[in-house]
Amino acid sequence: MRKQAEVGDDNRITIIPEYGRQRLLNYAESFRDLADLFEQEEEGAAGQDECSKDDRLDYLWQRKLHENQELLAEHLKEMAHIMAEVARETYRYHPMGERRYRQMSKLLKESGIQLKNFFELEHEDGHVEISLTMRTITDKYMRIGEKEHISVEAVADFISVAMGNRLRAAKNAPMYLTPEWNTYYFLEEPAYHLLTGVAKAVKETEKISGDNYSFYESDNGRMAVILSDGMGSGEKACSDSERVIEMMERLLEAGFRKESAIQMINGALTASGKEDNMSTLDICEMNLYTGECEFIKVGAACTYIKRGRLVDRLSAQNFPLGVFGQLESEVLYRTLQSGDYVIMLSDGVLDALSQGIGEEILPEIIGKMDYSNPNEIANQILTYCLKQSNGQIRDDMTVLVTGIWNQTDDGNS
Repeated sequence: MRKQAEVGDDNRITIIPEYGRQRLLNYAESFRDLADLFEQEEEGAAGQDECSKDDRLDYLWQRKLHENQELLAEHLKEMAHIMAEVARETYRYHPMGERRYRQMSKLLKESGIQLKNFFELEHEDGHVEISLTMRTITDKYMRIGEKEHISVEAVADFISVAMGNRLRAAKNAPMYLTPEWNTYYFLEEPAYHLLTGVAKAVKETEKISGDNYSFYESDNGRMAVILSDGMGSGEKACSDSERVIEMMERLLEAGFRKESAIQMINGALTASGKEDNMSTLDICEMNLYTGECEFIKVGAACTYIKRGRLVDRLSAQNFPLGVFGQLESEVLYRTLQSGDYVIMLSDGVLDALSQGIGEEILPEIIGKMDYSNPNEIANQILTYCLKQSNGQIRDDMTVLVTGIWNQTDDGNS
């Protein structure tokens, strides 16, 4: 539950009260000052590197220390940014009229729900959030030997009808209402919904794939598809890529920007000092309200966007995570339309193609596919690539397909 908010004269509501807001801003400034100190120490020590080059071990140790200081400075800056963003977070508050409150209260009471507070918040991006403080009416629903539960999803349906705006429960919301007073949050449903499909093949000499993937949904209507390919194959590669996926999810959940999160993960891998601790990272983040899509590639294979017969190929030329202390990730932007498909691949898929007709023909093959189900598309791409390699699986292969549709469309599951 959020902390008590403060409403200004212009109906703008600050999520953090003034005292707490100032403390967060002070902490953010302190973290920035610490970051500056680490950077100054690094600059001062950098001038001493020339003097220590005669001693190779001492020089390498000093360079490692400087890289760690630089990494720590970047972490502190990002933490300062997150604190400042939270401190300045505001919404526009729309008070509910007495008549509208009574209508909502009556509607919920008929379903066994008692309403206490009801208000609407408008995010800075214009999207609406509804807050309801409510509880189930004790013993309203009782059956012999069991008690009827009212789901939060059902409440979302009730208030969607009353508000004339399709709403859904916020991420991580409880599944059911309880007899105790609690505040529940409902968000405006995005304009688009997704269907996903996956096809995988494990290297023929291994029992487990070194590729891992994840679908991460945030509360602001964004879905991130994340694919990582660990160096080599087998359990070690699987562990490495799984760790990258897990760290990425945790950092995004904590509020880190994607680029900063990638730098932190790369720093963690390079700081380990293990030469084989490398993984690719491929991220596709979709804004489900607007269709805008951001692609970030770190040593990853090409991504394809299928729109009918047309296929857009996205590629980047950079190194995987864990190779260099300073990482250069490539960011690409596209705007998706209803009926588009985003196809992400691991390196093993392209390696299989290289044994046959070659990667350059893949856009044509994808464009000719008439399947609408993402699973069918993924399986057909994998099957085609296996035929090109005569059934040999020399590396782990993963195909992720994400289809996007308007909420008014049924799609094809």
